[in-house]
Amino acid sequence: MSNEIILNADLRVRTGTNKTREIRREDSMVPAIIYGNEEESKNIKLKLNELTKASENELFYTQILKIVLEGNEEKVVLKELQREPVKGKFLHADFQRVSRKTKLKVVVPFRFNGEEECEGVKTDGGVLAKAISEIEIACLAGNIPEAIEVDITNLMLNEAIRLSDITLPEGAEIPGFDEENDQMIVSVNPPRAEEEEEPEIIPEGEEGEVTEGEEASEEENDSGNEAPEEESSD
Repeated sequence: MSNEIILNADLRVRTGTNKTREIRREDSMVPAIIYGNEEESKNIKLKLNELTKASENELFYTQILKIVLEGNEEKVVLKELQREPVKGKFLHADFQRVSRKTKLKVVVPFRFNGEEECEGVKTDGGVLAKAISEIEIACLAGNIPEAIEVDITNLMLNEAIRLSDITLPEGAEIPGFDEENDQMIVSVNPPRAEEEEEPEIIPEGEEGEVTEGEEASEEENDSGNEAPEEESSD
């Protein structure tokens, strides 16, 4: 498998809260457990620096991992990775043994191909909208894909790709999938129309209009400006 992730582990002879704290604090290691496949569970500890580096790879969460323990190899998948809530420090890891025929539920990311050539965006000026970035599938451990390919090259304006349109690996399925939860994955939407500028609202009384008060004032001024009548000399 490409980009195979390998972790080196040691057995934990003693378990318990105090011992796990000591492992984290003094040994710079992370307590973990391997279980499943009708075999005995094994309490192990992993090197903190190796686990940290592995966790930075997205494949760590979806692919089969290899744990080297006492010269033997355990093929596993990560089932749970506990972190300290505030600082994010690793507290514990759970790994499940697998064979190529073990059926698992895993969360796999979508890989969108053809974004730069997307017809609806390139030709019609549409806006690409990704509704979801990953999906849970059930598949054989030997067929877990790194990602599910979604080709959007020919996606036109006002068109969408839904879960029913994608091709899953052989033997894989989306648990509980039916027409009612045929979720949209990606679509090309019309561009937002530019907001039209609202006409300026001119307050009453401007642009030559005269309010009642102003009209009365003007009348008074007009009457005050009239020339006085000349008195008769008779």
